Amino acid sequence: MRAALPFRLGSVVGENPVTSAEHHGSLEEAIVDTVREPLVVLDDALRVVVASRSFYRAFNVTRQETEGRPLYELGDGQWNNPSLRKLLEDVIPHHTTIEEFEVEHDFPALGRRTMLLNARKVFYEGNNSTSLLVAIEDVTERRALEREKEELLRQKDLLLEEMGHRINNSLQIIASILLLKAQTVQSEETRQHLRDAHERVIAVATVQEQLHPSPFGTQIEARNYLTRLCESLAASMILEDQPISIRVEAGEGSTTSEQAVSMGLIATELTINALKHAFPGRTEGTIVVGFESTPTAWRLSVVDDGVGISTRLADAPARTGLGTSIVEALTRQLGGRVTTSAASPGTTVSVTVPRAA
Repeated sequence: MRAALPFRLGSVVGENPVTSAEHHGSLEEAIVDTVREPLVVLDDALRVVVASRSFYRAFNVTRQETEGRPLYELGDGQWNNPSLRKLLEDVIPHHTTIEEFEVEHDFPALGRRTMLLNARKVFYEGNNSTSLLVAIEDVTERRALEREKEELLRQKDLLLEEMGHRINNSLQIIASILLLKAQTVQSEETRQHLRDAHERVIAVATVQEQLHPSPFGTQIEARNYLTRLCESLAASMILEDQPISIRVEAGEGSTTSEQAVSMGLIATELTINALKHAFPGRTEGTIVVGFESTPTAWRLSVVDDGVGISTRLADAPARTGLGTSIVEALTRQLGGRVTTSAASPGTTVSVTVPRAA
């Protein structure tokens, strides 16, 4: 319910009050009969002054059963709702309106229906009389469609959840098979290719697992997402006796679920790269995954305190490796850029992606 200016109907200057009342009555009837949805005009005591033909057809009632009777006494009392009655009583004195008040009822000759009521005050300037205009809309089919849609969405979510579990299980099985195969082949080159493939599958499985519950197009909070992702990476990629840690330092900010997939894969590839190349022969090390966000862009960084860019890139393994190629391809798809620089000690790789205008 909200306050509103009353709808005003003008009058002819100097017209006879009796003639004026008859004129207003016929005018009201002519107006309401042009409206396709059920419409009733009430006086200040909530008695029906006139109803539209569509009202009589919709509720299967006659003029004699309707006009002059209070709205809350019509039919079997379907409009005798204390909340509705209070709202209607407030419309005229407080200049309020009623917007989409819902009534669900077993209507005589109609069955279970859902109706929406809208009401506002009508003011006649000539004789200072007021009426209440009430429009009624049958939304039974609309509500049924909404419930059907909600059920379909629920079933879709269940299906996607089940599919996500199956995809993740399949990826884990494939990764295990690749790792077992790598242990049986004789060629060191083939073994390395199989291990690389294993890492890629694990990376995809990790990202898929973290983003699986998120609907398409939703905003993903970066800090929690990267934290869960790095925890999974540490559990699957770092050996128990390997004193290397992965830490997340992320500020406030989010990305869309579509961009989060690419961001997660980039973070995973850069972390794997650091694990493979930054700590040769080292007893300990730290990898820090960072995230910064501004209104115009977001920035992902992976910093290690390893041997450093000059040593690591002497024979350019990171620049020609599969991981680097994947990072560059994903960054191009996002419309961003990759920068690599020396840290003190170690290496910093950053990916900056502009936000869509």
